Amino acid sequence: MSIDQKPSKPLGNKEGAIGSALIGLTRAEMRTRLGEDLGLSPAQAKMRSNQIWQWIYNFGVTDFAAMTNIAKEMRAKLSALYTLARPQMVERQVSKDGTRKYLLRFAPGIEVEAVFIPGVGRKGALCVSSQVGCTLNCTFCHTGTQNLVRNLTPAEIVGQVLACKDDIEEWPSSKVDRDLSNIVFMGMGEPLYNTQNVAKAIEIIADDEGIALSRRRITVSTSGVVSQMQALGETTQAMLAISLHATNDALRDELVPINRKHNLAELMEACRTYPGASNARRITFEYVMLKGVNDSLREARDLVRLLKGIPAKINLIPFNPWEGAPYQCSDWSQIEAFADIINRAGYSSPIRTPRGRDIAAACGQLKSDSVKIRASQLRKEKLGQE
Repeated sequence: MSIDQKPSKPLGNKEGAIGSALIGLTRAEMRTRLGEDLGLSPAQAKMRSNQIWQWIYNFGVTDFAAMTNIAKEMRAKLSALYTLARPQMVERQVSKDGTRKYLLRFAPGIEVEAVFIPGVGRKGALCVSSQVGCTLNCTFCHTGTQNLVRNLTPAEIVGQVLACKDDIEEWPSSKVDRDLSNIVFMGMGEPLYNTQNVAKAIEIIADDEGIALSRRRITVSTSGVVSQMQALGETTQAMLAISLHATNDALRDELVPINRKHNLAELMEACRTYPGASNARRITFEYVMLKGVNDSLREARDLVRLLKGIPAKINLIPFNPWEGAPYQCSDWSQIEAFADIINRAGYSSPIRTPRGRDIAAACGQLKSDSVKIRASQLRKEKLGQE
Protein backbone atom coordinates (compact mmCIF):
# COMPACT_ATOMS: atom_id res chain seq x y z
CA MET A 1 0.00 0.00 0.00
CA SER A 2 1.21 3.49 -0.79
CA ILE A 3 -0.29 6.69 0.55
CA ASP A 4 0.04 10.27 -0.63
CA GLN A 5 -1.35 12.51 2.10
CA LYS A 6 0.03 15.79 0.84
CA PRO A 7 -3.03 17.94 0.07
CA SER A 8 -3.15 19.20 -3.48
CA LYS A 9 -4.54 22.53 -4.56
CA PRO A 10 -7.74 22.54 -6.60
CA LEU A 11 -6.95 22.91 -10.27
CA GLY A 12 -8.57 25.77 -12.11
CA ASN A 13 -8.05 28.44 -14.70
CA LYS A 14 -5.70 30.29 -12.32
CA GLU A 15 -4.82 30.02 -8.68
CA GLY A 16 -7.33 31.88 -6.53
CA ALA A 17 -9.61 32.61 -9.47
CA ILE A 18 -13.29 33.05 -8.68
CA GLY A 19 -15.84 32.22 -11.33
CA SER A 20 -18.85 30.08 -12.02
CA ALA A 21 -18.18 26.45 -12.84
CA LEU A 22 -18.65 25.12 -16.36
CA ILE A 23 -18.02 21.55 -15.24
CA GLY A 24 -21.34 19.96 -14.33
CA LEU A 25 -23.41 21.86 -16.88
CA THR A 26 -25.06 19.81 -19.59
CA ARG A 27 -24.20 20.73 -23.15
CA ALA A 28 -27.50 22.65 -23.50
CA GLU A 29 -26.92 24.49 -20.22
CA MET A 30 -23.40 25.47 -21.24
CA ARG A 31 -24.68 26.79 -24.55
CA THR A 32 -27.29 28.92 -22.77
CA ARG A 33 -24.80 30.18 -20.16
CA LEU A 34 -22.28 31.29 -22.78
CA GLY A 35 -24.93 32.98 -24.85
CA GLU A 36 -26.26 34.98 -21.91
CA ASP A 37 -22.92 35.87 -20.31
CA LEU A 38 -21.00 36.69 -23.49
CA GLY A 39 -23.81 38.06 -25.65
CA LEU A 40 -23.30 35.39 -28.29
CA SER A 41 -25.81 34.48 -30.96
CA PRO A 42 -27.31 30.96 -30.73
CA ALA A 43 -24.99 29.76 -33.50
CA GLN A 44 -21.91 31.28 -31.86
CA ALA A 45 -22.88 29.90 -28.44
CA LYS A 46 -23.32 26.44 -29.93
CA MET A 47 -19.91 26.57 -31.61
CA ARG A 48 -18.12 27.84 -28.48
CA SER A 49 -19.83 25.37 -26.17
CA ASN A 50 -18.88 22.49 -28.47
CA GLN A 51 -15.25 23.62 -28.47
CA ILE A 52 -15.10 24.07 -24.71
CA TRP A 53 -16.90 20.78 -24.10
CA GLN A 54 -14.30 18.84 -26.04
CA TRP A 55 -11.42 20.62 -24.32
CA ILE A 56 -12.84 19.84 -20.86
CA TYR A 57 -14.10 16.29 -21.35
CA ASN A 58 -12.04 14.90 -24.21
CA PHE A 59 -8.68 16.59 -23.59
CA GLY A 60 -9.02 17.20 -19.85
CA VAL A 61 -7.63 20.74 -19.85
CA THR A 62 -7.73 22.77 -16.66
CA ASP A 63 -6.80 26.15 -18.11
CA PHE A 64 -8.63 28.16 -20.77
CA ALA A 65 -5.23 29.21 -22.15
CA ALA A 66 -4.83 25.64 -23.46
CA MET A 67 -7.88 25.96 -25.72
CA THR A 68 -5.85 26.84 -28.80
CA ASN A 69 -8.72 26.89 -31.33
CA ILE A 70 -10.36 29.76 -29.43
CA ALA A 71 -9.14 33.32 -29.97
CA LYS A 72 -6.88 34.74 -27.26
CA GLU A 73 -9.30 37.58 -26.46
CA MET A 74 -12.17 35.13 -26.00
CA ARG A 75 -10.00 32.90 -23.79
CA ALA A 76 -9.31 35.88 -21.55
CA LYS A 77 -13.05 36.56 -21.21
CA LEU A 78 -13.72 32.92 -20.39
CA SER A 79 -10.96 32.89 -17.79
CA ALA A 80 -12.39 35.99 -16.13
CA LEU A 81 -15.91 34.58 -15.93
CA TYR A 82 -15.52 30.86 -15.31
CA THR A 83 -13.51 28.22 -13.52
CA LEU A 84 -12.51 24.72 -14.57
CA ALA A 85 -11.65 23.71 -11.00
CA ARG A 86 -11.27 20.08 -9.99
CA PRO A 87 -12.01 18.77 -6.51
CA GLN A 88 -9.05 18.90 -4.14
CA MET A 89 -7.38 15.52 -3.74
CA VAL A 90 -6.76 15.39 0.01
CA GLU A 91 -5.47 11.83 0.04
CA ARG A 92 -4.62 9.16 -2.52
CA GLN A 93 -4.03 5.56 -1.49
CA VAL A 94 -2.94 2.66 -3.69
CA SER A 95 -3.66 -0.90 -2.62
CA LYS A 96 -1.30 -3.79 -3.13
CA ASP A 97 -3.80 -5.07 -5.73
CA GLY A 98 -3.71 -1.81 -7.71
CA THR A 99 -6.97 -0.35 -6.41
CA ARG A 100 -6.80 3.41 -5.93
CA LYS A 101 -8.85 5.27 -3.32
CA TYR A 102 -9.25 9.04 -3.44
CA LEU A 103 -10.42 11.34 -0.67
CA LEU A 104 -11.76 14.38 -2.49
CA ARG A 105 -12.74 17.73 -0.98
CA PHE A 106 -15.21 20.06 -2.69
CA ALA A 107 -15.54 22.64 0.11
CA PRO A 108 -14.85 22.83 3.85
CA GLY A 109 -16.59 19.87 5.44
CA ILE A 110 -17.63 18.42 2.07
CA GLU A 111 -15.53 15.33 1.34
CA VAL A 112 -16.20 11.98 -0.32
CA GLU A 113 -14.26 8.91 -1.29
CA ALA A 114 -14.10 7.44 -4.80
CA VAL A 115 -12.37 4.21 -5.81
CA PHE A 116 -10.81 3.12 -9.11
CA ILE A 117 -10.61 -0.67 -9.49
CA PRO A 118 -8.51 -1.95 -12.41
CA GLY A 119 -9.56 -5.18 -14.06
CA VAL A 120 -13.28 -4.74 -13.31
CA GLY A 121 -15.86 -4.41 -16.06
CA ARG A 122 -14.34 -4.20 -19.50
CA LYS A 123 -11.03 -2.74 -18.25
CA GLY A 124 -11.50 -0.80 -15.02
CA ALA A 125 -14.35 0.67 -12.97
CA LEU A 126 -14.61 3.90 -11.01
CA CYS A 127 -16.90 3.74 -8.00
CA VAL A 128 -18.31 7.23 -7.45
CA SER A 129 -20.24 8.76 -4.57
CA SER A 130 -23.57 10.56 -4.90
CA GLN A 131 -23.93 11.98 -1.38
CA VAL A 132 -21.70 13.07 1.47
CA GLY A 133 -22.68 10.48 4.06
CA CYS A 134 -25.86 8.42 3.94
CA THR A 135 -29.27 8.18 5.62
CA LEU A 136 -29.98 4.49 5.03
CA ASN A 137 -28.12 3.02 8.02
CA CYS A 138 -27.62 -0.41 6.47
CA THR A 139 -26.13 -2.32 9.39
CA PHE A 140 -23.31 -4.02 7.43
CA CYS A 141 -22.10 -0.84 5.69
CA HIS A 142 -19.48 1.48 7.17
CA THR A 143 -20.71 4.43 5.10
CA GLY A 144 -24.07 4.12 6.86
CA THR A 145 -22.41 5.10 10.15
CA GLN A 146 -21.68 8.57 8.75
CA ASN A 147 -24.57 11.01 8.92
CA LEU A 148 -25.77 12.63 5.73
CA VAL A 149 -24.25 16.05 5.08
CA ARG A 150 -25.84 16.78 1.67
CA ASN A 151 -26.36 15.62 -1.89
CA LEU A 152 -23.53 16.05 -4.38
CA THR A 153 -24.07 18.35 -7.36
CA PRO A 154 -23.58 17.20 -10.96
CA ALA A 155 -20.26 19.08 -10.98
CA GLU A 156 -19.08 17.21 -7.88
CA ILE A 157 -20.08 13.83 -9.29
CA VAL A 158 -18.42 14.51 -12.66
CA GLY A 159 -15.43 15.97 -10.80
CA GLN A 160 -14.72 12.54 -9.33
CA VAL A 161 -14.43 11.13 -12.85
CA LEU A 162 -12.11 13.93 -13.96
CA ALA A 163 -9.91 13.50 -10.89
CA CYS A 164 -9.55 9.79 -11.61
CA LYS A 165 -8.77 10.38 -15.28
CA ASP A 166 -6.10 12.89 -14.23
CA ASP A 167 -4.56 10.36 -11.85
CA ILE A 168 -4.46 7.45 -14.30
CA GLU A 169 -3.41 9.82 -17.11
CA GLU A 170 -6.32 8.92 -19.34
CA TRP A 171 -6.49 11.88 -21.68
CA PRO A 172 -7.70 12.31 -24.31
CA SER A 173 -10.92 10.41 -23.66
CA SER A 174 -10.90 9.29 -27.28
CA LYS A 175 -7.69 7.27 -26.83
CA VAL A 176 -7.88 3.62 -27.81
CA ASP A 177 -8.04 0.89 -25.15
CA ARG A 178 -8.92 3.10 -22.19
CA ASP A 179 -8.41 1.80 -18.66
CA LEU A 180 -11.52 3.54 -17.31
CA SER A 181 -14.32 1.61 -18.99
CA ASN A 182 -17.11 1.56 -16.39
CA ILE A 183 -18.72 3.90 -13.87
CA VAL A 184 -20.61 2.48 -10.89
CA PHE A 185 -22.66 4.61 -8.51
CA MET A 186 -21.82 2.39 -5.56
CA GLY A 187 -19.82 4.79 -3.42
CA MET A 188 -21.08 6.91 -0.55
CA GLY A 189 -24.79 7.68 -0.42
CA GLU A 190 -28.03 6.50 -2.00
CA PRO A 191 -28.08 7.64 -5.66
CA LEU A 192 -31.88 7.58 -5.91
CA TYR A 193 -32.17 10.12 -3.13
CA ASN A 194 -30.27 12.39 -5.54
CA THR A 195 -31.81 11.22 -8.81
CA GLN A 196 -31.88 14.53 -10.66
CA ASN A 197 -28.20 15.32 -10.10
CA VAL A 198 -27.16 11.73 -10.80
CA ALA A 199 -29.11 11.78 -14.08
CA LYS A 200 -27.49 15.04 -15.16
CA ALA A 201 -24.02 13.68 -14.33
CA ILE A 202 -24.73 10.56 -16.40
CA GLU A 203 -25.79 12.74 -19.34
CA ILE A 204 -22.41 14.49 -19.18
CA ILE A 205 -20.37 11.32 -18.69
CA ALA A 206 -22.11 9.53 -21.57
CA ASP A 207 -21.85 12.37 -24.11
CA ASP A 208 -20.16 11.02 -27.25
CA GLU A 209 -17.92 14.06 -27.73
CA GLY A 210 -16.52 14.07 -24.22
CA ILE A 211 -15.88 11.31 -21.69
CA ALA A 212 -18.00 9.10 -23.94
CA LEU A 213 -18.76 6.13 -21.72
CA SER A 214 -21.65 3.98 -22.92
CA ARG A 215 -24.76 4.09 -20.74
CA ARG A 216 -24.59 0.31 -20.71
CA ARG A 217 -21.31 0.68 -18.84
CA ILE A 218 -22.81 3.01 -16.23
CA THR A 219 -24.50 1.24 -13.32
CA VAL A 220 -26.58 2.87 -10.59
CA SER A 221 -27.04 0.93 -7.38
CA THR A 222 -30.00 1.49 -5.06
CA SER A 223 -31.00 -0.03 -1.76
CA GLY A 224 -34.59 0.07 -2.95
CA VAL A 225 -35.95 3.59 -3.49
CA VAL A 226 -38.83 2.16 -5.48
CA SER A 227 -40.46 5.54 -6.15
CA GLN A 228 -37.47 6.70 -8.24
CA MET A 229 -36.55 3.54 -10.16
CA GLN A 230 -38.86 4.14 -13.13
CA ALA A 231 -37.64 7.73 -13.51
CA LEU A 232 -34.01 6.62 -13.35
CA GLY A 233 -34.50 4.08 -16.12
CA GLU A 234 -36.46 6.41 -18.38
CA THR A 235 -34.11 9.36 -17.90
CA THR A 236 -30.69 7.73 -17.94
CA GLN A 237 -30.99 4.28 -19.60
CA ALA A 238 -28.36 3.26 -17.05
CA MET A 239 -27.90 -0.28 -15.84
CA LEU A 240 -29.53 -1.01 -12.48
CA ALA A 241 -28.11 -2.76 -9.43
CA ILE A 242 -30.14 -3.62 -6.34
CA SER A 243 -28.51 -3.79 -2.92
CA LEU A 244 -30.60 -6.79 -1.79
CA HIS A 245 -28.84 -8.87 0.93
CA ALA A 246 -31.89 -10.76 2.22
CA THR A 247 -34.68 -12.95 0.88
CA ASN A 248 -37.39 -12.13 3.42
CA ASP A 249 -38.80 -8.90 4.81
CA ALA A 250 -38.01 -9.62 8.46
CA LEU A 251 -34.26 -9.92 7.83
CA ARG A 252 -34.11 -7.19 5.20
CA ASP A 253 -35.90 -4.80 7.58
CA GLU A 254 -32.92 -5.31 9.89
CA LEU A 255 -30.11 -5.22 7.33
CA VAL A 256 -31.52 -2.62 4.92
CA PRO A 257 -33.99 -0.47 6.89
CA ILE A 258 -35.49 1.18 3.78
CA ASN A 259 -37.24 -2.17 3.31
CA ARG A 260 -39.71 -1.05 5.99
CA LYS A 261 -40.86 1.62 3.53
CA HIS A 262 -40.61 -0.39 0.30
CA ASN A 263 -40.83 -4.11 1.01
CA LEU A 264 -39.54 -6.93 -1.16
CA ALA A 265 -42.81 -7.37 -3.06
CA GLU A 266 -42.76 -3.69 -4.10
CA LEU A 267 -39.08 -3.84 -4.95
CA MET A 268 -39.39 -6.94 -7.10
CA GLU A 269 -42.34 -5.45 -9.01
CA ALA A 270 -40.33 -2.30 -9.68
CA CYS A 271 -37.50 -4.49 -11.01
CA ARG A 272 -39.85 -6.39 -13.32
CA THR A 273 -41.03 -3.11 -14.84
CA TYR A 274 -37.64 -1.34 -14.91
CA PRO A 275 -37.28 0.33 -18.35
CA GLY A 276 -35.07 -1.65 -20.69
CA ALA A 277 -34.59 -4.66 -18.41
CA SER A 278 -34.02 -7.76 -20.56
CA ASN A 279 -31.71 -10.73 -20.90
CA ALA A 280 -29.30 -8.37 -22.66
CA ARG A 281 -29.69 -5.73 -19.93
CA ARG A 282 -29.92 -7.74 -16.77
CA ILE A 283 -30.46 -6.22 -13.34
CA THR A 284 -27.63 -6.95 -10.94
CA PHE A 285 -28.58 -8.03 -7.43
CA GLU A 286 -25.89 -7.48 -4.81
CA TYR A 287 -25.86 -9.91 -1.90
CA VAL A 288 -23.30 -9.46 0.87
CA MET A 289 -22.43 -12.76 2.54
CA LEU A 290 -22.82 -12.54 6.33
CA LYS A 291 -21.83 -15.58 8.35
CA GLY A 292 -24.81 -17.22 10.02
CA VAL A 293 -27.11 -14.37 9.04
CA ASN A 294 -28.13 -14.68 5.39
CA ASP A 295 -25.90 -17.41 3.96
CA SER A 296 -27.80 -20.66 4.46
CA LEU A 297 -28.46 -22.92 1.48
CA ARG A 298 -32.17 -22.52 2.14
CA GLU A 299 -31.75 -18.78 1.59
CA ALA A 300 -29.96 -19.50 -1.68
CA ARG A 301 -33.01 -21.42 -2.85
CA ASP A 302 -35.29 -18.66 -1.57
CA LEU A 303 -33.25 -16.14 -3.58
CA VAL A 304 -33.81 -18.14 -6.76
CA ARG A 305 -37.55 -18.14 -6.12
CA LEU A 306 -37.61 -14.44 -5.27
CA LEU A 307 -35.98 -13.44 -8.58
CA LYS A 308 -38.09 -15.71 -10.79
CA GLY A 309 -39.08 -13.91 -13.98
CA ILE A 310 -36.55 -11.08 -13.58
CA PRO A 311 -33.58 -10.92 -15.99
CA ALA A 312 -30.94 -11.01 -13.29
CA LYS A 313 -27.33 -11.52 -12.32
CA ILE A 314 -26.43 -12.08 -8.67
CA ASN A 315 -23.16 -10.71 -7.31
CA LEU A 316 -22.15 -12.48 -4.11
CA ILE A 317 -20.00 -10.11 -2.05
CA PRO A 318 -17.82 -11.46 0.75
CA PHE A 319 -18.40 -9.14 3.72
CA ASN A 320 -15.62 -6.58 4.02
CA PRO A 321 -14.87 -5.96 7.70
CA TRP A 322 -14.48 -2.59 9.37
CA GLU A 323 -13.73 -1.62 12.95
CA GLY A 324 -16.75 -2.25 15.16
CA ALA A 325 -18.69 -4.17 12.51
CA PRO A 326 -21.27 -6.55 14.04
CA TYR A 327 -20.80 -9.23 11.34
CA GLN A 328 -18.28 -11.73 10.02
CA CYS A 329 -17.73 -12.86 6.46
CA SER A 330 -19.20 -16.22 5.50
CA ASP A 331 -16.78 -19.10 5.13
CA TRP A 332 -15.51 -19.45 1.57
CA SER A 333 -16.86 -22.98 1.26
CA GLN A 334 -20.32 -21.71 2.25
CA ILE A 335 -20.16 -18.91 -0.32
CA GLU A 336 -19.23 -21.40 -3.03
CA ALA A 337 -22.07 -23.75 -2.06
CA PHE A 338 -24.49 -20.80 -2.06
CA ALA A 339 -23.29 -19.76 -5.52
CA ASP A 340 -23.59 -23.31 -6.83
CA ILE A 341 -27.32 -23.41 -6.08
CA ILE A 342 -27.86 -20.11 -7.90
CA ASN A 343 -25.74 -21.17 -10.88
CA ARG A 344 -27.60 -24.47 -11.23
CA ALA A 345 -30.86 -22.49 -11.34
CA GLY A 346 -29.56 -20.74 -14.47
CA TYR A 347 -28.41 -17.45 -13.01
CA SER A 348 -24.94 -16.00 -13.34
CA SER A 349 -23.60 -15.71 -9.81
CA PRO A 350 -20.00 -14.50 -9.68
CA ILE A 351 -18.31 -14.20 -6.31
CA ARG A 352 -16.84 -10.72 -6.16
CA THR A 353 -13.15 -10.82 -5.32
CA PRO A 354 -12.50 -8.33 -2.50
CA ARG A 355 -10.40 -5.43 -3.79
CA GLY A 356 -8.68 -2.70 -1.82
CA ARG A 357 -9.36 -4.15 1.62
CA ASP A 358 -5.94 -3.04 2.87
CA ILE A 359 -6.84 0.61 2.25
CA ALA A 360 -10.52 0.28 3.32
CA ALA A 361 -11.62 0.76 -0.29
CA ALA A 362 -13.71 -2.40 -0.63
CA CYS A 363 -17.49 -2.53 -0.92
CA GLY A 364 -19.15 -1.15 2.22
CA GLN A 365 -15.95 0.29 3.70
CA LEU A 366 -16.07 3.87 2.38
CA LYS A 367 -16.37 6.68 4.89
CA SER A 368 -15.01 10.22 5.02
CA ASP A 369 -14.52 12.51 7.98
CA SER A 370 -16.98 15.09 6.65
CA VAL A 371 -19.26 16.71 9.19
CA LYS A 372 -22.15 19.08 8.75
CA ILE A 373 -20.91 22.65 9.17
CA ARG A 374 -23.38 25.48 9.66
CA ALA A 375 -23.50 28.09 6.92
CA SER A 376 -22.52 30.82 9.39
CA GLN A 377 -19.34 28.91 10.28
CA LEU A 378 -18.47 28.45 6.62
CA ARG A 379 -18.88 32.19 6.02
CA LYS A 380 -16.57 32.95 8.94
CA GLU A 381 -13.97 30.52 7.60
CA LYS A 382 -14.17 32.08 4.15
CA LEU A 383 -13.78 35.62 5.55
CA GLY A 384 -10.80 34.45 7.59
CA GLN A 385 -9.08 33.20 4.44
CA GLU A 386 -9.50 36.46 2.52
